[in-house]
Amino acid sequence: MTDRDPLLDPVLDPAAMRKQYTADGLAAEDLALHPMDQFARWFEDAARAALHGTLYEPNAMVVSTADATGRPSSRTVLMKQFDTDGFVFYTNYGSRKARDLAENPHVSLLFPWHPLARQVIVTGTARRTGRDETAAYFRTRPHGSQLGAWASAQSTVIASRSEVDAAYAELEARYPEDEQVPVPPHWGGFRVAPETIEFWQGRRNRLHDRLRYVSRPDGTWTVERLSP
Repeated sequence: MTDRDPLLDPVLDPAAMRKQYTADGLAAEDLALHPMDQFARWFEDAARAALHGTLYEPNAMVVSTADATGRPSSRTVLMKQFDTDGFVFYTNYGSRKARDLAENPHVSLLFPWHPLARQVIVTGTARRTGRDETAAYFRTRPHGSQLGAWASAQSTVIASRSEVDAAYAELEARYPEDEQVPVPPHWGGFRVAPETIEFWQGRRNRLHDRLRYVSRPDGTWTVERLSP
């Protein structure tokens, strides 16, 4: 029996993978005046697609940061709020992304809504949310997730999974289901204030529509079309 080169199988060959996008286009005149209003429209479409089982976790976004030397890193997190001031997510302040943002507040967000042939790409700056806002959100988390925020020293090297499991079990005994879990001082939110927001709509023959809102110093926005 000989080893088979997976790239000879068109099912496994990335270069042979093709998806023709057939969605309607995106015209500048159809956009909302404010980018967060346009995001709300698209987010509703994504949430409805998730409700029907065609899209998974519409609030999942890729957060890309860079440290003080410019070395980038990316990870997927869950967006927990959006409004005219931007996008909010929560994390351990000792994590790599939080350490990066402490050194370099510039950040990029990407919402990859593949089943809709859509992406939203955000660039902006991040700042910590206030403790009252953080505490209010923490109280809405499931009990187990509250304990998890204490159990994990996120992004640190650990000897084994059992180390985390033991820490969680200890917390579970200390704070049973009906016991209030205090908000960890090392855990909280970041709000990303957007400077640009690009709405990407897949089109046939890779001639995608890309419309980008760019903030002006006076607080208004201009829209520009990018070549696909």
